[in-house]
Amino acid sequence: MSYIAGGIPTGYLVAKKFKGIDIREHGSGNPGTANVYRVAGTVPGIITLAVDALKGFLPVVLAQRLYPDRLTVQILTGAATVIGHDWTIFLGFKGGKGVATTAGVFTAMMPKSMACTVIVFIAGLLLSGHISIGSIAGSVAVPVFNLIFGVPAQLTWMSIAAALLILYKHIPNMKRIFGGKELHLREKKY
Repeated sequence: MSYIAGGIPTGYLVAKKFKGIDIREHGSGNPGTANVYRVAGTVPGIITLAVDALKGFLPVVLAQRLYPDRLTVQILTGAATVIGHDWTIFLGFKGGKGVATTAGVFTAMMPKSMACTVIVFIAGLLLSGHISIGSIAGSVAVPVFNLIFGVPAQLTWMSIAAALLILYKHIPNMKRIFGGKELHLREKKY
């Protein structure tokens, strides 16, 4: 159920509703928040961000309620949700980069670390002008904050795995940044 919830292709559905387009055929081709924001506009981007985060948050909260003493079940629920988002069955196993969905999962599981991570994300975004830099900085910051706040080791390992996945999914962005082709935050269209 978590995989299916994570696999709901929010960006694809929002871009279809607002602009009548297949977001995979525009911009970077990614059905995530950043591409929806650039191609379809601010409101569709915000909707995509919010729903993608909720896709991660709600299944984990449900697992916490149903299995309060079983951290492994909660971790697997979160992981299935992110995998569903990144490799959704609804779009031929091609999905987003998992940043918003992972943020939702981590907000449910490690709220103090995520509160600090949001600051790192915003700083990375504002200093670089690139959403991808904010995302990468935030993903790397989560394990550090987990160590600072002394969260359970399983959650720290989960955050390291998630950071590695987010870094992997952002390789095309990094290539565009180093090649001077990645769009700045204020640039809306490719």
